[in-house]
Amino acid sequence: MKILFTTSGKALNSPLEPRFGRSPGFLVYDLDNGTFEAVENPNVNAAQGAGIQTAQIVVRLEAKALVTGHCGPKAFQVLQAAGIPIFYSAAATVAEALAQYREGQLVQAQAANR
Repeated sequence: MKILFTTSGKALNSPLEPRFGRSPGFLVYDLDNGTFEAVENPNVNAAQGAGIQTAQIVVRLEAKALVTGHCGPKAFQVLQAAGIPIFYSAAATVAEALAQYREGQLVQAQAANR
């Protein structure tokens, strides 16, 4: 199962990015085999629609969950329609957010928080 984390880096010790749509990139972590892939977000400087376009990337990457700091209403709707649960975290790093997810400390978001 793939989980997508918003980040500004390319490693597990990279900061968890609080922004979703304009996050510089993502770390896609595969829980099944413990591997990950860093992916750049081409929408970081989009004039408009960054949240929706970024949500579409999450769907294309076949993530089964998203961990981020904040998510706007339009992106939230796209992800919800695709059946991708969103979890908010204030963790300092992707590794910390991953540990929170694994330990069941993150609660699935019921609404956008931006």
